[in-house]
Order: sequence, then C-alpha cells, then structure tokens
Amino acid sequence: MISRGISCAVNGIDAYVVEVEVDIISGLPGFAIVGLPDSTIKESKDRIRSALENSGFEFPPKNYVVNLAPAGFRKQGVNYDLPIAISILKSTGQGDDDDEQIPMVGELALDGRVKPVQGVICMAIALFRGGYKKMIVPYENRMEAAEVEGLEVYPVKKIRDVLDVFRGDAEICKAEKYQPEEYGSGHNFSEVRGQETAKRAIEIAAAGHHNILLYGPPGSGKTMLAKRILSVLPELTREQAISTTMIHSVGGTLREGQGLVRRPPLRAPHHTASDVALVGGGRVPSVGEISLAHNGVLFLDEFVEFQNNVLQALRQPLENCEITISRASGTVSFPADFMLVASSNPCQCGYYFDREIPCRCSEQKVRSYFQKISGPILDRIDMEVLMGRVPYGDLLAGGKEERSEDIRKRVTRARAFQESRFSGSKTRYNSRMNNDEVKQYCAVDAETEKVLESALTRMHLSARGFFRILKVARTIADLDEWETIGKQHVLEALSYKNLQRNYDI
Repeated sequence: MISRGISCAVNGIDAYVVEVEVDIISGLPGFAIVGLPDSTIKESKDRIRSALENSGFEFPPKNYVVNLAPAGFRKQGVNYDLPIAISILKSTGQGDDDDEQIPMVGELALDGRVKPVQGVICMAIALFRGGYKKMIVPYENRMEAAEVEGLEVYPVKKIRDVLDVFRGDAEICKAEKYQPEEYGSGHNFSEVRGQETAKRAIEIAAAGHHNILLYGPPGSGKTMLAKRILSVLPELTREQAISTTMIHSVGGTLREGQGLVRRPPLRAPHHTASDVALVGGGRVPSVGEISLAHNGVLFLDEFVEFQNNVLQALRQPLENCEITISRASGTVSFPADFMLVASSNPCQCGYYFDREIPCRCSEQKVRSYFQKISGPILDRIDMEVLMGRVPYGDLLAGGKEERSEDIRKRVTRARAFQESRFSGSKTRYNSRMNNDEVKQYCAVDAETEKVLESALTRMHLSARGFFRILKVARTIADLDEWETIGKQHVLEALSYKNLQRNYDI
C-alpha cells in the first residue's frame, strides 16, 4: 500500500512543496530513502523507528521505500522526520488516511517528541501560496507559522498529537494581533554626554538608512553611540517583520515560541569573523551576518581590523542590498538591506586626533592606517564622523540630554516623507534612490549647484560619492521638513565626508 504526505523543502528563504511517498514492497526487511536526500535525511531511518516504537506503535519488519518528490533537487534537513513517520503508520494500517493531505514538518526525538525545525514561516508562506489551508508544525514553531493569514496551524508535541489532528480533536493556533514592540529601558541617547555632532549624524543616518563611519580616539564614545542606534529606529512594518523573520527562522536565531521579529535587528560580529560568517555560504549555503541584519543594523567595531577579503565581500551587498551565493549544488540569494555602522580608531595607537594624549605613530603609519580599507568600500559609506574626547566639564555637566524617544519621533517623521515620496516604487529610503530618482527628488538651485561643483573638484569625489552626498542632503531636508534641498543641507552633507580631508589621502 502506497501512502502519501506533504512536506516542504527550504532553499535560501524560498520553500518548495515536497511529496512524501511510502511504499512497502516485497523483499527482505529494509528502509530506503530516495529522491536525493542528504546524510541528515538518511540518518532519519533510525530516529523514526525508535520514535514510533517508543510512542506505542509497531514497526513491522518490512521492506520500506520512501520517495521524496520531485527527485530533481537535493533535499536537506530534519523536517521530513514527521511526515515520513506518519506515512509509515498509514502504510501499516495504524493511522488514518486523511484525504486532505495536511502538510507537516518536524524533527523526531527518540521518545516520539516532535522537535522544532528551521524555516517554518517560509514553508507556511509557500504552502499557503500553493493552495493549502492547513499545516501541522512542532509546538515551538507555532507562532511564526500562525502569522500567515488564512492558514490553519496545528501545533503538535508528539507523534500521537498528529492523529488527533486527523480526527478533528486538535486546536488551531491563532496569531497574536500585530503590534509594534514597545521600547524598553535599554540603551538611551540621554546617557551620552556631549558628542552633539555625532548624535546629529546618527539621527540623519537613521532617518535615511545611510551607512556611517565613526572614528576617533579610544573612549570618545564610538561604541556607546553605535549601540544606541536601535533606540532611534522606528519599529518594523508587518511586511518588514515577515521578511526579517523568514531570514532569522532559516538562520535558527528565533527564540522558542517566538512569532514575528518586530524590532530592527542589530548584528555585531567580531573583527576576527571570516568572510563566510559575514556574507553567508558554506558547502550548503546558509545565511550570514549581513542577512541577519536585514532591515536593521550591521555594526562593525574596529572596522580597520577586519581582514581585507572580509571587507571586500561587503561591496556587492552594500550596492545591491542582497547577497548571491553560488555553489556546485546551486545558487541561493538572501536579502541584505542593512544599515552599515562602522567604528574605528584613527591610527594604530588610537590618539592621532586626541588633544591631550600625543600620538605615537609615525606620519607614514598614520597616513597608511585607513588605506587598509579600499576606496570602493569608503565610497559606499555615506557619512564619516570624527569624534573627539568629551571634555571633563561636559562629563559632569548637569544638563539634560535629549532622549532617544524624541529623536525617534523626528526619524519616524522623516521616513514617513520618504514613504510618501517613493509610494508605488521599490525604493524605501533616500539612501536607496537610483540615479533617475536622485535627479527627480534632489534638484538644487544654481547657487547650491556651484557649491557641489566646487566640492566635486576639491574633494575628488567619484560619481557614486557625489550622488551619496545628494542623498544625505535629501535626508537632512526631510528632517527639516523642506520640500527642496537648500544650500545649508548640502553643506552639512559635505561636512560628513571628511576622512580623506583629515588624512590627506
């Protein structure tokens, strides 16, 4: 007797429907799985047998053949354990043969428990688009699957719970009403003394989703400011939350029972991270830090200390907002629309711009320090902010610093202008405007045009750098609620491109 079940395969963040067929054929007792399974699936034979027997079912000594169709692409992962086990129960007359073919995913423990798997929300979306209205998932994955509107999700904790679903004795898991996650009492800009220029730059960067580099002597507050950027970013929309959750589900970073990721993520890999860890990859392509930072912030502390090949790997995703990984087994693309926040000391000893502690580096070492970073990388950074040591008096001053909540209101308002401006297009932020949009939305008057022409010649800007200055100026105008870009907006944007001027490189 042939029994059939429905499951899903994940490739990148895309999922595909997989049909699980189980047949008992003549011959000596055996258990074969075909359809290009990986080693994890092949090992499931022992897990399934132990789980069934420990759940009180029989596992007759017969010759079982399991086919994962379509057989044209390689299957991987542990999510086929549950559908194979249920199909075996149907073939041996121990389970109900459901006419609906309810799709299911789940890993089996040896005692019959159903364990969580990765990428469930991706599978749920693919199944719903494929016309399925029901799905059986591990209990820990229930909330992410339930976020797919129109899909009835049945969470199960053990194999016998699946049979209850077929009999109509199981409850449906309902998603929570989507509400932006409230900001708690975490890092706040009110804790930062001084550094008004850097705070202003971060506000601009957050409003327009611009890449920013903070550099200055140790103790100037670079890392402190970077860790507070999330506190001024608006909450994710439902569309952004779903796309972000898909990546984190595939990457296995969701907490047990977590639904949508509702806050912009912050990823801060150590400077010893490899290029594969940063952009993703491996023999079987997996998500990297830049994809886990999608719709959020990628913070690279000690920017200059990263290996050169790691930084060079950022060039393509910074431009295209996605990363494409090609291997012999196929090509996978992951979204990577992140805001790059980098920080670095100005020289090897760290005190080149310090007014109190003299720099111990030679002039040649100072000039060559930032030359470790190639021009194309610096060209993709919109803003460069030099931070000095905070004066002793400012540290002890009793003045009240502006809170993150107030800054976030201005950032949210500026982003609302951008949403209205780019409605109907794929562009979401000023930093993501193409050249045609820059010409349309970043027009300047004759006087401002002369300032730009002079800066282009004096600062040796590339075409990309020139357009990035216009995009930053557009964001500054949005914060000021101006329809057009004024001369003061362009001058402020130019002031944030000072690395080459300070180092004369």
